[in-house]
Amino acid sequence: MHDMWKDMFVITLPILEKILRPVIVYFFLVVMLRLSGKRELVQLNPFDLVVLLTLSNTVQNAIIGDDNSVSGGLLGATSLLAINYLVVRFLYKHKNLDRLVEGKADVLIENGKIYPERLKRELITMAQLEAAAHKQGFRSLAEVDQCILEPGGTLSFIARKPDVDMTRHLELLKHMDELKAEMALLRATRPPSPA
Repeated sequence: MHDMWKDMFVITLPILEKILRPVIVYFFLVVMLRLSGKRELVQLNPFDLVVLLTLSNTVQNAIIGDDNSVSGGLLGATSLLAINYLVVRFLYKHKNLDRLVEGKADVLIENGKIYPERLKRELITMAQLEAAAHKQGFRSLAEVDQCILEPGGTLSFIARKPDVDMTRHLELLKHMDELKAEMALLRATRPPSPA
């Protein structure tokens, strides 16, 4: 029974190594994900998902080393959470560095015009762009005035505003519907005519 508790809770690697391993892997992954583009962060296709899932398994041994103890795992997890907390707080106070790490937004559609070269640079297909627009309630990209790929990988869509002629046309249709409703009401309340 004593060996079971020992295997579970006694850390077999030096404590400093258990802390440094996740910190090194954390910074490596942050840099690599930043270099792979904003698309990797949110707009996952099946290939990206497989890469991210296998990536976590690939770096697992680099994080835990030869230590499989519960204490070692908790120390590694605590190290990851602590370094993430410190990095986020540091970047919050240093906006210029945050912009460098996060990147800048990229406009993919402007005034209804789609920029294929920007889609290509971000490795986003038209089908993926249309699917993202559908998720946000647009029937087609023709309804989109602007689409922005945010630094975090989110696609933000802004609807086209109807022009003056379209607004006038919609108002006229509304008035016609109101007139039809009033005429139907008048016909229903009119006394029957003698035959």
